[in-house]
Amino acid sequence: MKVIAAFLLAALGGTTAPSADDIKKILGAVGAEAEDDKISLLLSQVAGKDITELIASGREKLASVPSGGGVAVPVAAGGAPAGGAAPAAEEKEEEKVVEEEESDGDIGFGLFD
Repeated sequence: MKVIAAFLLAALGGTTAPSADDIKKILGAVGAEAEDDKISLLLSQVAGKDITELIASGREKLASVPSGGGVAVPVAAGGAPAGGAAPAAEEKEEEKVVEEEESDGDIGFGLFD
């Protein structure tokens, strides 16, 4: 990532086709180690390509990546969740009910009553 970031910083600075020396100079300025193999791999993959087009195509690819944050539970053939996930879900529901009962304990000292 640091090599890509240095490449993009060089491009942002006005260099249309950043070289390995440009990337090494940026990495050296922040005290990061420049890895020649990663730099040469990056430069070989982006050679002759427009940076704005690369970023646009990367955004399109990222749009298809699921990022819902939910946990996928595999479902067994019988329709029940695999791995015994059902009891865990029931326990969570019970905990929610207990919390609601405890928070409903109004003793009559409301701020806006």
